[in-house]
Amino acid sequence: MAHGDKRQARRIPEATVARLPLYLRSLLESADEGMPTISSERLAELSGVNAAKVRKDLSYLGSYGTRGVGYDVEYLLFQMSRELGLTHDWHVVIAGIGNLGHALANYAGFHERGFPVAALVDASPAVVGTVINGITVRHIDELPAIAASHEIAIGIIATPASAAQEVADRMIEAGVSSILNFAPTILAVPSEVSLRKVDLAVELQILSFYQQRRAAADVAAARLPTETASGSPGS
Repeated sequence: MAHGDKRQARRIPEATVARLPLYLRSLLESADEGMPTISSERLAELSGVNAAKVRKDLSYLGSYGTRGVGYDVEYLLFQMSRELGLTHDWHVVIAGIGNLGHALANYAGFHERGFPVAALVDASPAVVGTVINGITVRHIDELPAIAASHEIAIGIIATPASAAQEVADRMIEAGVSSILNFAPTILAVPSEVSLRKVDLAVELQILSFYQQRRAAADVAAARLPTETASGSPGS
């Protein structure tokens, strides 16, 4: 078996896959700063994880670094981009051109990172036919033809929750096998379809948890000197 086949056959844990984009971003920043090599400790610091986890994660890519030197930044960037499928573009369709969909359509970062928005679709007559960032919004009924002509790889759902499942079903029927869902609802998709969910409310609730913890710690710290000073010796 060839080395490339071994790489393709290696199973990479989902948790590791979720961290690879963090490493990639840190490596890109390091490359921009002209750093030829990077240690696992430095990559861990930039990515917000521990060094042992970095070394374990990178071992799945077949990259082990050099003791006392670290990892070659450019080569590691190549390995990571190849593993994440970023060596070519993946065309994207956005369904639901309300406030969020409109903002996503105007986001330049998708194209810069290899995910050009090829099409926009909606069901509203008030939206269909409008032009956003140089792309004319088409009716969602045209999705099968759009997916075929633009070779759509990823569908982004930015519709209200009530319409999200139907849109997901229509994307799958059109041959779109990877979906990013921004709608605040759980979607049911076949096992062969890759589904990721971005729930902004959940992320805010998680931040609220840490904000409450931080506020409680600040209150406790503020009370401590007063309580210490008011305590009588030997009490």
